[in-house]
Amino acid sequence: MKDSNCGYCVGGEPLAAFGIKICDLTVSQLILFKEQSHPGRCIVAYKDHVSEIVNISDQERDAFFADVNRAACAIHKVFHPDKLNYGAYGDTGCHLHMHLVPKYRDGFEWGGVFAMNPGEKYLTDAEYREMIEKIKAAL
Repeated sequence: MKDSNCGYCVGGEPLAAFGIKICDLTVSQLILFKEQSHPGRCIVAYKDHVSEIVNISDQERDAFFADVNRAACAIHKVFHPDKLNYGAYGDTGCHLHMHLVPKYRDGFEWGGVFAMNPGEKYLTDAEYREMIEKIKAAL
C-alpha cells in the first residue's frame, strides 16, 4: 500500500524536500536526512504506508527493527557518535519510520532532545554523495 502524498512512498520531490534515498533494506528504505547538524542522521522508513508498528506482523516488525539495527551499526562504524538517539514520530505523515540521530558530546544539542529539523547545516551534493557511499560501504 502506498500514499501518493507521502515522500517515503513516492520519492521524488516530496522526499527530496528532506532526504536522499541511500538504499533499500530488507523491509524498509534507508534515507539520509538532508539537515546534517547531527552528522550521519538517517531515517529508516518501512516499505509500506502504515501508521503504526501494530499494523504489521510480528515477522515484519522484527525485520523492520533488524533494518534499524543494520543502519545503526553502519552509522556507528562511519561516524563514531557518542550516542545514537532513536525517534519514531509521524503525527502528520503517518508513515512508519524511525529517525536515527547521532549525538556527539561536543556537538549540537548534546544532552537535550533533538530538533526535528533545526535548519542549521546543509551540505553540497558532493558531500551528500560521499556520506552515502560511506554508509553503503558500512552496511
